Amino acid sequence: MTININPRLTQVFRFVRCSYADGVAELVYAFDHGEELIERVRFPHAPAIPASHQAAFDQVLKLLHLIAGVSYYKAGVPPRIEVVDGPLDDSTAGLLDELYLHGLAEFAYRNGLDLRGRINFPRGGAKQPEAKALGLPHRTLVPIGGGKDSLVAVEAIKSIGGDATAVWVGNSPLIAACAERTGLPMLNIQRELAPGLFELNRSGAWNGHIPVTAVNSAILSLAAILYGFDSIAFANERSASAATLEYDGQQVNHQWSKGYAFEQLLGEWLQRHVAADLAYFSLLRPFSELAVTRAFAKLTPYFDVFSSCNRNFKILGPKPADRWCGQCPKCHFVFLALAPFLAKPRLLSIFGRNLLDDENLAPGFDALLEYQDHKPFECVGEGAEARAAMLALSQRSEWQEDALVARFIREILPQLDAKELALEPWLQPSAEQRIPGRLLPALAFFE
Repeated sequence: MTININPRLTQVFRFVRCSYADGVAELVYAFDHGEELIERVRFPHAPAIPASHQAAFDQVLKLLHLIAGVSYYKAGVPPRIEVVDGPLDDSTAGLLDELYLHGLAEFAYRNGLDLRGRINFPRGGAKQPEAKALGLPHRTLVPIGGGKDSLVAVEAIKSIGGDATAVWVGNSPLIAACAERTGLPMLNIQRELAPGLFELNRSGAWNGHIPVTAVNSAILSLAAILYGFDSIAFANERSASAATLEYDGQQVNHQWSKGYAFEQLLGEWLQRHVAADLAYFSLLRPFSELAVTRAFAKLTPYFDVFSSCNRNFKILGPKPADRWCGQCPKCHFVFLALAPFLAKPRLLSIFGRNLLDDENLAPGFDALLEYQDHKPFECVGEGAEARAAMLALSQRSEWQEDALVARFIREILPQLDAKELALEPWLQPSAEQRIPGRLLPALAFFE
């Protein structure tokens, strides 16, 4: 099928219908009254849905349809959004307005668009009754991303004997290897984007970053009801809530759907509309990137399988020859964040090179430090914690002569207040979290 429209010229984005049968959710969209865009999400070995869970399942399926539509809406950002089934209740419309506005803020910034006042999901539908507890089993879905954070979450839950399953969306061999290394039961869900989306992109559609964590969160919420789990434990640390930059009066955060604001919105929506005993949260929310990295530095069995390099996870295009490209902001930040907590030879063996002794990488590390540049549009920590890590290295003889550490000592440190760069405060947890009581003992893993 060929999509013969220019989505930038369309007037309406339509949520046409959604359905589920035999382990496959089908999500259908269209611009104006053009060809349908059909996405499919496949749940392996899906059990029958108990009658007592059917209403909850249907609610989450509808939400998944609405959230996953962000991948297609952004191709044209038409001025009107239409839900064929009718207007939404106010709380659902409010959740989606926030998600599309803030989750697409980076996309809008890079494309010179202003989405404020443009995204208005139809509201005024009947208020939904408050959801009751479903008696979901005390089991936890732990999303695996291939990087350090989700592996720390896994080990924290394992440390208290928690019943957990490693879950991921997509077909990344790297993520599969990490999931297998955890020793947990595994669940691999497949998301098949509508082929027409790639045709639209080739024909000049708007394109850019979407809040993919929100889409995966909706998929896993459906999986929790389908397979029987009472909790979904993401591994998003507190720095995910920090904006990448502010532009024209709006904060732009690459990680918005990993931040605490979205966690609260979705978590409360699920408990109000789906199941009072379904917990959606981040186990790492109280901690900084540096605190998480310190915990990961003890998890040596994962050193030869993990990777936070985003070039491994591109939908299209070549992957790096090894697990670390050494060129992207994620490689730079993980190297810098691990350096204070690992012996230098061990760190170099993980990356295969010393990224802090390469003068050509200075612009990348400057951006991490927020020195003459803003933080990269990547899932990296705050500039202040990157500066704290660099200061710690500058005080250690084995790092002081490396090109970028020496440059930091010579050029950047004199412009900073060293008293504000202490490492220790970054290792202390904050009180901001929504972790259910039965999993709170897992936080002792970070002590």
